[in-house]
Amino acid sequence: MANPTDQQPWRLGPRARRWLDRALVGFVLLVGGMGHFLAGQLPAMVFTAAEALPLLWRRSRPWPAFLAVALASALQAAAYDQPTVGQLAFPVAVYSVARWSPRWQGIAALLVGYAGALVAAARWMYGLGAGEVTAANLVPYTVTIGAIVTAAWALGFAAQSREKYVASLVARAEQAERMAEREVELAARDERSRIAREMHDVVAHGLSVIVVQADGARYAAAKDPDVAVGTLETISSTGRAALTEMRRLLGLLRDGDTGVAPQPGLADVRHLVDEARAAGTRVEADLPEPAPDVPGGVGLAAYRIVQESLTNVRKHAGPEARVSVRVRVGREVEVEVRDDGRGAAAHSDGRGLGLAGMRERAAVHGGALDAGPVTGGGFAVSARLPL
Repeated sequence: MANPTDQQPWRLGPRARRWLDRALVGFVLLVGGMGHFLAGQLPAMVFTAAEALPLLWRRSRPWPAFLAVALASALQAAAYDQPTVGQLAFPVAVYSVARWSPRWQGIAALLVGYAGALVAAARWMYGLGAGEVTAANLVPYTVTIGAIVTAAWALGFAAQSREKYVASLVARAEQAERMAEREVELAARDERSRIAREMHDVVAHGLSVIVVQADGARYAAAKDPDVAVGTLETISSTGRAALTEMRRLLGLLRDGDTGVAPQPGLADVRHLVDEARAAGTRVEADLPEPAPDVPGGVGLAAYRIVQESLTNVRKHAGPEARVSVRVRVGREVEVEVRDDGRGAAAHSDGRGLGLAGMRERAAVHGGALDAGPVTGGGFAVSARLPL
């Protein structure tokens, strides 16, 4: 069943409008021309044709068509003192100007119509032998003709106003559609950036742990195979966890998959510390126990900041670096990761996403993040996330 809101108002097409105008002119010529011809009124028949024919261009050239009709009517008033059927074209021409021409032309046509009403009333009364033309017998005819002209002008003006109103609604709807498309595009871009940050954190952290553990396993295999076995188990579990998170993130990009697996939070920071220690990094942790409940987005941001900071320590601080991880929860979540390694002097190509991603995460929640070298050597990351 068709939706009623999808139905468009019925309108004539271009071809139908042309045939309608031709039928209108043909009707006036047939009825008026033949009537005047049969009555022996040849001048009236000529003026009827002169007044009706310009209506063929009343849509494409409404103002010239009106001027032609008005000129023919003026010549008729001067040369013929009786009404003709062709004078029905005058209100049609006034309507056309009010409908399709600028407003000033419509008002001009209305004023010309009022003047024509007065002249036509006086001329008709004189031609019909009404005797002396006085205000008493002139006013009824003038008012009647003027009312017809006013009604024609009002109909045209209302139609033009409605058309402009509909056009403005269509323009606003198109603008709203363009804005909606732009908002969807911006939202998709933001989502891609968010997924890129998540992917960077997951891949960089997981691979850094795997690389460190693999190096350790290679050296330990020759001396203590049991240590190598435990290290390989850590590599396996880390790789599986990273793959699980990657599948969840990639699920957001697939149709029909919402990727609603549980997100890590503040309580999972301890797992990051244990993982870093298992990878050989010397970590001192000061974490709230048990982890307090915080909004999911804030908890995820804190987790990712610690995760990326520990990844940077493994990549840049050196094998002998010591790390302290501190998390405080009060009116805001405070996160600090500080090391005493050589990360401050490490070379960077300037294209990394780590620090930029951490700052973006903090800014999303109205917080701030500071990162840089510390006095005495090392590097520190400090973030504040309001609750």
